[in-house]
Amino acid sequence: MENYRSESAKGKKRSREEDGIAETSDIDQILSLEKSLTFSDTMVALRIMRAQFPHIDKVSIQPFILRSQLYSSVKDRTQVDRELESLKREKVLRIFKLSTGQDDHAIMFSDDYLNQIERVVKRSEEKKLANLEVFEWFKTHVVDFKLEPSIEHQELCTLLSLGGKVNDDHISVLINAGLLIRQLIDPNMYWFTIPNIGSVLKGLSQGRKEVLSLLNRRRYKEMMLASLEKKHLRLSPLDMRFHLRDLIGSGHLKTVQTPTGLVVQVSKD
Repeated sequence: MENYRSESAKGKKRSREEDGIAETSDIDQILSLEKSLTFSDTMVALRIMRAQFPHIDKVSIQPFILRSQLYSSVKDRTQVDRELESLKREKVLRIFKLSTGQDDHAIMFSDDYLNQIERVVKRSEEKKLANLEVFEWFKTHVVDFKLEPSIEHQELCTLLSLGGKVNDDHISVLINAGLLIRQLIDPNMYWFTIPNIGSVLKGLSQGRKEVLSLLNRRRYKEMMLASLEKKHLRLSPLDMRFHLRDLIGSGHLKTVQTPTGLVVQVSKD
């Protein structure tokens, strides 16, 4: 535990190549899902899954990991939650509430999130939008201070005002850029969001249904993991490995060890 903490504290200050985690397609050849379904701790799982995040055409988005995927990969869920909380406090990563389900959360390394913001800023500059100074205020005074998935309107304005005089137009810029979204239950509260994630979340929902439908159509509602992993999804830009980790972690699917390898089964209601 101490090793991963000391390592994670340095994580933002050195490149991921130096951390010894391959971020090329080589890792796909080294680690099939059957050989890399479980890991010893959360940080190892996060780095491997980040490296395996599928390339998505026409969508500019940094890699993210679902909390459910970690639950499928690290046996002790309490350990996952504890280590995520520690990494969040150390500002190694951020956790985002997703609109695809009540328990859906995305995890993104802080460096990747800041890179995602930079892409939004660049696009806004190209469009010559007004009030772009709010992005710097947001990064410096809000992102670095507020580590929770949501923020109240008055607190947001107070933090932004540390950078300059805030008005409603500044808040609108952040909402339109995909960095904030108002909560439906309480419009006075905002969720922090990942820019450009909308189409990916649609694919996530459709891909979940497609995988479950594929298995439910089979006689015993099961399939060898090695064969299933090679299937191509029509409705999701995310790959089968991404969806299988998610569905196993959320309890919709389960794995059973057999003499010929792991079998994936639909969990009984």
